[in-house]
Order: sequence, then C-alpha cells, then structure tokens
Amino acid sequence: MIPYTVNIKLAARTLTGTLNLQNKTAVDWGWQGLIAQGCHSSILIMDPKTAQTIQVLERHKANVVKVKWSRENYYHNLSSPYCLRLASGDASGKIIVWDVVSGTAHCEIQEHSKPIQDLEWLWNQDASRDLLLAVHPPNYIVLWNGDTGTKLWKKSYAENILSFSFDPFDPSNMALLTSEGIVFITDFSYSKPPSSAGKKVYIASPHASPAHTKPAPAAAPAPTGAKKALNKVKVLITNEKPTAEAVTLNDCLQLSYLPSKRNHMLLLYPREILILDLELSQTVGVVAIERSGVPFTQVIPCAQRDALYCLHENGCITLRVCRSTSAQEEAAEQSVQELVYDLRSQCDAIRVTKTVRPYRMVICPVNENKAALMVSDGRVMLWELKAHTGRSVVNPSSGLSPLYSPVSFCGAPLGPNQKRIQDLSLNSMISQTLIAGEAPPPSSNQQEVQLKFLLTGLLSGLPLPPFAIRMCPPLTTKNISHYQPLLAAGTSNGSVLVYNLTSGLLHKELSVHSCEVRGLEWVSLTSFLSFATSSPNNMGLVRNELQHVDLPTGRCFAFRGERGNDEPPIEMIKVSHLKQYLVVVFRDKPLELWDIRTGTLLREMAKSFPTVTALEWSPSHNLKSLKKKQMAAREAMARQTVSDAEQSSVESSVISLLQDAESKSETSQAISAREHFVFTDTDGQVYHITVEGNTVKDGARIPPDGSMGSIACIAWKGDTLVLGDVDGNLNFWDLKARLSRGIPTHRGWVKKIRFAPGKGNQKLLVMYTDGAEVWDTKEVQMVSSMRFGRNVNYRILDIDWCTSDKVVLASDDGCVRVLEMAMKSASYRMDEQDLTDPVWCPSLLLPRAALTLKAFLLLQPWSGTFTMDITQVDYNEKVEIKGLIQEQLNSLSKLFGDESDLNFWTVASHYLQLFAQARQLSVTSEGGSEETQPPSQNHLDICHDILCESSYFQKFQLDRVHLQEVKRSSYEHTKKCADQLLLLGQTDRAVQLLLETSADNPSYYCDSLKACLVTTITSSGPSQSTIKLVATNMIANGKLAEGVQLLCLIDKAADACRYLQTYGEWNRAVWLAKVRLNPAEGSDVLKRWAEHLCSPQVNQKSKAILVLLSLGCFYKVGEMLHSMRYFDRAALFIEACLKSGVMEAAFLDYARLLRSLGLREGAALWASRAGSAGEQLMEELFQGEGGVPEAVLGEDEVEVGLESTE
Repeated sequence: MIPYTVNIKLAARTLTGTLNLQNKTAVDWGWQGLIAQGCHSSILIMDPKTAQTIQVLERHKANVVKVKWSRENYYHNLSSPYCLRLASGDASGKIIVWDVVSGTAHCEIQEHSKPIQDLEWLWNQDASRDLLLAVHPPNYIVLWNGDTGTKLWKKSYAENILSFSFDPFDPSNMALLTSEGIVFITDFSYSKPPSSAGKKVYIASPHASPAHTKPAPAAAPAPTGAKKALNKVKVLITNEKPTAEAVTLNDCLQLSYLPSKRNHMLLLYPREILILDLELSQTVGVVAIERSGVPFTQVIPCAQRDALYCLHENGCITLRVCRSTSAQEEAAEQSVQELVYDLRSQCDAIRVTKTVRPYRMVICPVNENKAALMVSDGRVMLWELKAHTGRSVVNPSSGLSPLYSPVSFCGAPLGPNQKRIQDLSLNSMISQTLIAGEAPPPSSNQQEVQLKFLLTGLLSGLPLPPFAIRMCPPLTTKNISHYQPLLAAGTSNGSVLVYNLTSGLLHKELSVHSCEVRGLEWVSLTSFLSFATSSPNNMGLVRNELQHVDLPTGRCFAFRGERGNDEPPIEMIKVSHLKQYLVVVFRDKPLELWDIRTGTLLREMAKSFPTVTALEWSPSHNLKSLKKKQMAAREAMARQTVSDAEQSSVESSVISLLQDAESKSETSQAISAREHFVFTDTDGQVYHITVEGNTVKDGARIPPDGSMGSIACIAWKGDTLVLGDVDGNLNFWDLKARLSRGIPTHRGWVKKIRFAPGKGNQKLLVMYTDGAEVWDTKEVQMVSSMRFGRNVNYRILDIDWCTSDKVVLASDDGCVRVLEMAMKSASYRMDEQDLTDPVWCPSLLLPRAALTLKAFLLLQPWSGTFTMDITQVDYNEKVEIKGLIQEQLNSLSKLFGDESDLNFWTVASHYLQLFAQARQLSVTSEGGSEETQPPSQNHLDICHDILCESSYFQKFQLDRVHLQEVKRSSYEHTKKCADQLLLLGQTDRAVQLLLETSADNPSYYCDSLKACLVTTITSSGPSQSTIKLVATNMIANGKLAEGVQLLCLIDKAADACRYLQTYGEWNRAVWLAKVRLNPAEGSDVLKRWAEHLCSPQVNQKSKAILVLLSLGCFYKVGEMLHSMRYFDRAALFIEACLKSGVMEAAFLDYARLLRSLGLREGAALWASRAGSAGEQLMEELFQGEGGVPEAVLGEDEVEVGLESTE
C-alpha cells in the first residue's frame, strides 16, 4: 500500500483585514515584481501575477506608514545577488529593513519617535546599493546605511518636510515638499549633507493669486502674447513669501519629477495637475477637472512614455497621455499653448462608503502597464492595461489624435506584417509622442490602438472585526485522506468566511445570517452550526438565528425551525464529542437539548432548571462497548442463518457478504451512544447530566469550591477538568486521583478555555480580556503568555487551536493569526509555504539558482534550439529566434525586474541597430561618411535624455523653448528664453525677445546693445577674435554664462563646452554639445564627460557606459564592462556587437596594420573576418598590390569602432 502523505504542518501565517488610515501611504510595487502593503502593524507581500499573499512581516509595534522596495539598479552576481529587500517605517519613527524571503529583519533604525514621512533608496549612484534616505518629522533628513543601520549624515530644514522627490536625471537634485512650499536642493550627495539650505519657492495658491484677473503688479505691461499666456497660468511660483490667506490654501497633495522628460515637475492639487518647467519655474501644462468631475487623490508619472496614471476619489484610475505637438491640422498658434494630457483610458470606479474608500495606487515599474489599487477595506484590485488595434469611434471634434502602436520593438524596426508582442510594456503598446518639426512616420506600418483597463486579479481581506472563529475537527488517522484544515470565521455582517489554512486563501464565503455571528460549532469536517442574535427590543428580547450549513453544497437551513423570534438571546451552543447532541444555552431561559442527526428537540428543560453559567461535554462515552455488543449479536445471527441455509442451493458466502454489508450500515446509523455533560450554576455548583438516545438523566452534584468566584467556563479532556472564573482563577481537577488545585492568574475574567487536539496532548489555551496564555495541565504550569500593551498592540477577540502545536487568534486589528505555541508574532519563511499557484519571482530563489536560471534563459548557443525546459527531457520548444540577442536580453531583464540590465540593453540594442544600419548605408566606405548618424525612423525615448540622438534631442529642446516662450510672464522668464534661444542658435527669435525689454527696466540698454550685436555679427576675422577675447575675459572674471553665449554666437561652441567643463558645469556642457556641435566635436565633449563620470569621486561608471554606447564606442564599453567584472554582460555585449557587425571595422583596420608590417597571412585572416569591406582588401592583398605602407593607426582611432581612416 502506498503511504498517503498530507501536509499536516501548517505554516504560521496572518490573515489580514481592513487597513488603518495611517496605512494609506504604505504601499510599493518593486522592480522585483511584488507589491508590499502595510496593514496595521504588519506588512503584506503580494504577488500581483497570481493574486496571492506570499508573506506577512510582523515586527513593528505601531502602524506602518511607509514601505519601499530596494531598487534593482546594480549589477547582479553572487556577491550582490537578486534579493528581496524592503524598508518600512512606522508611526513611532522606527525603520526596519527586511530580508523578505526569510521574514527576518536585517537591521532596525530609530531616530525620533514621530511617524516617518518619506523613505527612498538611493539608486542612481554606483557607490553603494544600501543607502536609504528618510524624512524624520518634523524637519530632518537622514541618510542611513540600510544594511548596517548606521547613520551617515543628518540635516535639518526650516519648515516641516512632507515628502521629497529625486530628479531621475541628475542625482544631485532633489525637491522637498514642505508645509509652506517647495525647497530645491542642488548639491545632494551621499558622502556629505547638503551644505546650503536649498532654494525656497513658495506656491501662491491659484485662488489667492491675482494671476486670475489681471497681470501681477511685478510684471511690467508686456506684449499681448505674454498677457494671453498669463491668463492661462494657474499658479505663480514666487520667491517671496505669499500673504497669510494664500498659505492656508496650499493644499498640494504631491510633488514629483517627471521621469519621462528632464527638468519637468508635477504638482498635484485635488482638482488639477500642474506640469512645471523648472528652468523657467513656470507652469507649462494643466490637467484640470471640470466642475462635476471627481477630484484627484494621487498621480504617478510614467517613464517610458509621457503619460500619467491618475487616481480619483471614487477609485477610478485614468491614464492620460501627452498630446503630440506636431498635429498638422490645428493652427500653429493653438498647437503650442501648453502641454495637453488627453484621457485615453479609465477603469471602473468602486462604491465609496464611510468605511470603503480608495487609498493608493501603484504601478508596475518594469512595464508600466499594470496598476494595483488599495482599498481601505483590505481589497487589492489588479488592473492591466490592454491595447487592441482598431479605428477609434471618437467624434473628430474632440481633438483627440489617434494613438499608434510603435514602429519598432527593442530597437529593431518592425516589418508591416511582423508579429507584435503588444502588451509587454507601455512603450511597446503606444508609440512616442511626436514633437513639432518632426515628420510623422509613414502610416503604412502604423496601427491605431485603443487602450482599455482589464481587472486581472482581486485580493480581499477579512471584513471589520469582531469575529467568532472556530477550527474544523482535528486531523485523525481515519480522515487523513480527505482532511482540509478549514477555519470558519463569523463576521459582524452575518456572513461566515471559511479559510483554508494550508494556502491562507479564502475557501468559501457564505452569507448565512442577517446580523452579527456570535458563535460557531463544527458538526463534521464539512458542516457547521452557527448562531447570530439581533439587537434586543425594548423588552430585551431578540431574534435568534441558528443555522446548519453544509460546506460542499452551501445549503443552509434553520436548525430550530420556526423557533427563534422574540426570545432571550442564545448565550452559547455546545456540540457533544460524537457530534450526536447539541445543547443551546439561553440567557434567561432554560437550555434546550437537540439531536443533531435527526434535527429533533430532545428536551426543553423545566422553568425550575438552574441558570447555566458554563457548560462542557465530557469526552467519555460508551460507543466502543456498544459496537462490540452489537457485532457479537450480529455474528450469532449470521452463524444461525448460515447453518439453516446449508441445504439450499444459494452459496453461503454470498449470504454472509450481504449480511456483513447490512450489519455495517446498521452499526453506523442506529447506535445512540451515551454521552454526558457538566455545567455550573450561578452559585458555582457543578451538575452532571447523562444523555442516551432520547432519555436525559440527572447525575451527581458537586458543591462549589470556596476559593472560586462565579464560574465562566469549563474545559474537559481525558481525566482533567478545568474551570475558570470571572476573577482570573483556574481550578484544575484530576478526576482519576480526585484532586483539585486552584491557581490565581491575576489576569481578570477568564473568557474561554480550550484543550489542544491530539491524544495525550494536555495543553490548554486560556483567553482573558487583555490577552491569552497557554498552560500545561499535566505539570499545571504556564507555557507562554501574551498581553495587550506589553508584547502585542492588539486585543484578542477569540481563540482556538489550529493544530496540536499551533493556536489561532482573532484580534481587534482585523487580523486572524496562526501562531506557534509560544505566541510570538513571527513572519514565516517563504519556502515553507504551500501556495496554490506557483509564483514567478527569481529574487525568491537562492542567489546561485537565480543566476543559473538567468544564464540558462539568456543564450543557449550550445544547442541549436531554444528551449524553456531546464531538464531537457520533457520537450524542446523549437522557437525560431528571429530577432537579436538584444531583444531576448531586453525581455529577460524585464522578467527579472533587473533595472540596471534593462537600462543597459535598451540603449545598447538601439545603438547597435543604428550603427549597423549606418554601416550598410556606407559600405562604399568613402572618406568619413560613417560619421553621420543615419536618419532612423525610431529614436531612443526622450526619457533617456542625453543618450538620445542629437537631432532628436535638438528638436525636443527647440520645442520646449517654444513652449516656454509662449508661457513666459515676467522679464526674468523672457531673459531666460532669449538666452536659451541664443545657445540653440535661433538668433532671429532671440533678438525679438531682447527688444521686448521695456525702457524703464535697468537692463534696457544692455539688452538693446546685445540685440544689435547679435544681428551684426559677421564672420570677419577681426570681429571674431575681439569677441573671443572678450568672452574669455568674461569667463575668467566669473561671468561664465555670458562668455559662453558670446562664444556660441561666433560658432565656437566647442570652446564654450570646454570652458564649461573646466568650471565643472558638466551637465550644461553636455547639453550644449548635443544641441550645437557636429558629431565629431560633440563626441569629444561626451567622451570627456564619460571619463569624468568614471573618476573615483563621481563614481558613476554605469552611466558612463551608457554615454559611450550612445557614441558607438563599443570597444571601450566592452573593455569597461570587463574591467568592472561584469563578465556575463561583457561577453553577451561583444557577442551582440559581432552579430550586428559593428566590430568589423576594427578587424579591417587590424588587417591593414598587419599588411603594412608585411604579415600577409595575418592580414588575410583578419580581413576574412571583416565582412564585405574585408573582401576588397583580400583582393588587393592577392593582386600583390600590398606594397604601399600605410600610417600605423593611433590607438584612439581604433577605439571608436566606426572611424576608419580609409
């Protein structure tokens, strides 16, 4: 016989319920693919793909107010593996950094005792991945090492800090949202606290500021364009402190930088979202809600596309996508008034009540196409954005331009009939927002897409407490084959929830009663009785409901039939050990005795019957002896019949079989065993009553024990009987030895006592008003104890044993906890769990296993087929790998949630494509033609900023200045615009702006002269040299910006960049190089910047690698990856380079070098590897024309894979 195994060992776990208001902001969706959410003082870890809770972390004593997953922006290997690290802060100011897989705390951090306002891991630097920045109220910012818990630095500010946001493009910039306005910090660094107090900016409220009606008095009368723009501006950003009434209206809910465009920030108000351009400190876009609309509560900007996920007060999530500015149909005037975000999709709202309201939404950081909504009743709704192709049915007047699907996938252009993997992520669903002056791609290979939200998962929590809980009958050798550990929880709204404790998931939810469930008792493994009482009328009478529920079918019927209206409330129900009888105890009415099997009332006690305070059935019964007697009688009968029947032709064995069957069925039905119960009355006297069939006999009475008060509860197992009273005394009776022992616990009223299941297990669970204890009745001593306020911060509402060594407690924070006997709240190890659906999360694996899996999935060059099956025995999926390695790497890094991998491969695959195309265009290999970047249909998204192609970057900057110009509202703004236009080389427009300066402005004369200078610059030698001299003097005397402008006027932008770099203005130098210099000069500036990034004091090598990728220095990248010990990334990158053929130029140059040295065989070998360009050289070699010695190439030139001299 095969031994049957069943998972009897249940993991300790917590079933959570409704959230506390303080948990509102405590939710985060990590790069690792899991969602963390605070629920009272615990933290739930959910897997959004399968919608199940896979871990609950318990260690905080106060409500959790913030949770943050550590970012995955680092290179993963065995020493820094894929791991699940989470930081959480609570209302008492404690921060815990967790190792989520094992459920243990890495370190605990405490600075002040007020709630943590904000937390963030520093992710955009290579120095350390353990740095955690926290806001400790009221006004401190502290940088911690999240691995060791040591404080690195602390800085205080003048105002109370509400939250902060990092600039995703520049790690030294951050903004603090304070109670009065915004503080911008530009010198943030992990090595020391910011030295300055930051630049304070006040937000004048839209209603209080005069901007609504007339121009602010500060601005002089400006031309009409600016005036028109002024009336559009909703918020003025001022450096002066606004008046008192303006401050009270500052109800900014949220501030965050836009990760899709540099130097843009978003401010959220209940009825509008403002998009600010930080270079101008000016509003460039407003998303407002009309009068009847539902206000915003939260907004999340996307990085992959310029889009916003907004959450509204009714729980509706909307997606707004930025409208393209290059719409040809509209008049030019109208098209650039401001950034417009069009509503593209919205999901269904939820029903908002007093207790049910949406709290927060999070979106998946890897793909940005899934959103999760947290509702205050503990529900988590998982929405997914789906794109489907098809023409829109919107009316043309709405001004919505159609959304298109992208023309490329992972950098590779898509053919018209190529299969699209659309719903992978946001940027593979919709194409980029077009910008002015850019030709739209041919419409042939574009498909219109419609977006819609789909509800793909729902996690629900327990309803509001109070609960009544009861565990199903224990596991025995007889029921082991079909046992399920079910826990029934009765709730205040009359429904009963049945949970399966192996998986922790809801098994069934049954709506049984119309009022609060007071108690439950199981009558078999699959059915239970539950009772509920309505609120009393003026006579003190209630409606009692006692229902019998059958779980598999869900059928429930009223057990007491028509009875139950207008009677005293039921106090308790008790089922006998053999599940034959039921006692129903009322408050002021004699008890009733029922037969459960037939559903009949056996006895309603007389009026003179004593009032019952506590009652318990005895575990002893006479079932075994009855069965023996019955079997003996049957056997005698069977023998007799067989001897009579021997003469008959019927075979005796058949008869005996028939009789056997008959006797079996009878023994199981007809026996009514004798059972007993004991109860106590108000005086403490113990009565003993026997029930057999339908006869009820009164037994012995035992006088009260003097030391005990009024008895509140009784428990009986084996030969031990335990009584508990209202004063906290426990009385242990040993029935065999006839001894009794009283123990005062001094904990007040004993609410419930229950024995643990299992033969010979004499542990006892005791519940008090302020906690619980486990006692060992053999030794008569306490095993463990928990008390409200001392070691836990919740009160216990109900108790039961879950298995022989685990208890289950319902508490007033809305949770049901399964705990070890020691009753220490503990998180569980994730690998001990029994999940219903398997979870894909590489971070859960052992470090070695995760890396093995990754290597396995990446490339399988050793076998010709690509298989998803590690064992290689079941089946091999023959997949044609059409695309390139990059595509696989790209998708894989998304699968693993590996941020640094994803960034690297996105940029790499794009530029490998680009330079490979360039090579094909310039196979003619005529002098230097390979320098030019090819006109490609698809750009790198603007969210990569400096890494984009120069032409695209330039258009984007022009578009932006154009918008700034329309929006300017003061002289400062105009001046900034003019400066930008000069740097961008748009001299005519700059002159117009300079001439707008009014005569009473102090810089009127200066601006007018500058305008004259700009218009008269000619390229004559003397004027050039004069201007250059003036510019260098200006720069030497500290006027860097002015000097750079002059250099740009005479087309000496390369010198200007050099000066900027010398003075440490790296970002401005790079910006200028991208917009003004030709590729050769520009790449010099960028290479210098890359070197600067690699220097030890900056230590941003990973960023430098991305910069070099965008320049096509693929060699250098390979070398750097190798030197940084990123072996797998280096090897795969070089492999990808060889496949796309961008390394061939180097082979060719090496072949020429060998030829010039006279090594013809070597030259031939390398030329044969250099593709089509090498063939030409081969011909030359073997025609014997190899005599011309060529200059040996310098090393720099070999480094740039594309610049070949010939």
